[in-house]
Amino acid sequence: MRLPALQSLTARAATGFAIISCVVVSALGFYLYTSAKQALEIRADYTLVGRVERFRTLLQDLYNVRQMEERPALFESMLGNEQDVRIFQRMGEKPFIDVNPDHMTVPPLTPVPVDQSVGIGALRDGIRADGVGVRWVSALAKVGNQTSPVKITAAYVLTQESHMLAAYRLRVIGAIVLTALLSSLLGFLLLKRGLRPLGVMRNRAKQVSPANLTVRLPEENMPSELRQLAHSCNAMLDRVQSGYEHLSQFSSDLAHEIRTPVNVLMGQTQVALTQPRNTSEYEALLTSNLEELTRITHIVENILFLSRVDHSAITLQCRPIMLSEELEKIAEYFEGLADERDMSFRIKASGTGYANPVMFQRAVNNLAINAIRYGEAGTPISLAAHAGPEGFTVTVENRCSLVTQEEADRMFRRFYRGDASRSLPAESNGLGLAIVAAIMDIHGGSARAEAHGDGRITFHLNFPTHPVE
Repeated sequence: MRLPALQSLTARAATGFAIISCVVVSALGFYLYTSAKQALEIRADYTLVGRVERFRTLLQDLYNVRQMEERPALFESMLGNEQDVRIFQRMGEKPFIDVNPDHMTVPPLTPVPVDQSVGIGALRDGIRADGVGVRWVSALAKVGNQTSPVKITAAYVLTQESHMLAAYRLRVIGAIVLTALLSSLLGFLLLKRGLRPLGVMRNRAKQVSPANLTVRLPEENMPSELRQLAHSCNAMLDRVQSGYEHLSQFSSDLAHEIRTPVNVLMGQTQVALTQPRNTSEYEALLTSNLEELTRITHIVENILFLSRVDHSAITLQCRPIMLSEELEKIAEYFEGLADERDMSFRIKASGTGYANPVMFQRAVNNLAINAIRYGEAGTPISLAAHAGPEGFTVTVENRCSLVTQEEADRMFRRFYRGDASRSLPAESNGLGLAIVAAIMDIHGGSARAEAHGDGRITFHLNFPTHPVE
């Protein structure tokens, strides 16, 4: 189970900052401690080597060993620490000077010959019983003009150095602890102040609700990182607001669209039940009801199609199609309806396109029936298509009542009504052009309407070269 404090971004960042600071300070302290220890040991080694060399020089100035035996205090006091070891002995005999306060056992040492200087490499490490380090060395010294040398064994006990290093370790540990505390505290305060704009954004975000979608996160006076986040969130809120308004309008339009045929069904049925009817009257009633039910079925099918498109639940399978053949089939299919309004089709197409044949026909069919339904009687309808390097374009043009470009841009909305004629129940449910736009979306293309000042309106369908399947 997580601790509540660690669920805070400020606490997490402050803790991480403190850990990093501790690691850095610990590494630095370890490096400095190791360097100091090495420097102290080197100083002790040179001190020991220098004193042994002085012993050899003094012995060489004597006439014989007896003079040294008569003045042992001179040599016993030449090593500074009381714990230091100094042993002088003739080869093969017992020491005549033996200063070993702690009675340490002398390790096996190879004496440095008389004709060689004592170097750092001749020293050997040792440890006293209490863990303090000891440096040992042994060397042969010539006494006067005697041929028999004297063996000098000396040791330097690192007592003072151990005390200094112990005190230094405590300081390093104290510095690490103090660094952790200060880093945690200062990091927490700094982050808390630095993340204060997040609190402002949080309070503003709390105001967003379905009833209040106009609230936006503040972008001014924000750090660059949070400004980008606020900009992205505001863009998301714009899309949510647009989608919510579209959904609300869609629900309202759908309810209105369904209510009309349902009211017709209910009204006709209630009238029929007010008194006995003969068979022909019931047949007429059922025929009228069937027309209304068919209209409801078409609305439901169109809504289901648009819903599947919105949720990417349609699999697109494309193949090459001959543009001229497809447009001629569509013109032939709607020729009867066009003749009723004294309208005719003009076809101009060439090339091959790549699209889903069924959806291509449905999109162009919707534009053709839209042109027949709302175009001026006695005017031609132009169907054109041409292929290019970036895809192919289909255009449907007809003459109708004068519309503005702003009205033309809204024609692909669901349940859009441009004038009173579009609200006739028997004519359209307002989803035809919305389905055209949906078909173009799943092909990766685009649909647009262009209103001309002379009453003509042209619908453009732009299909890409290779739609995403």
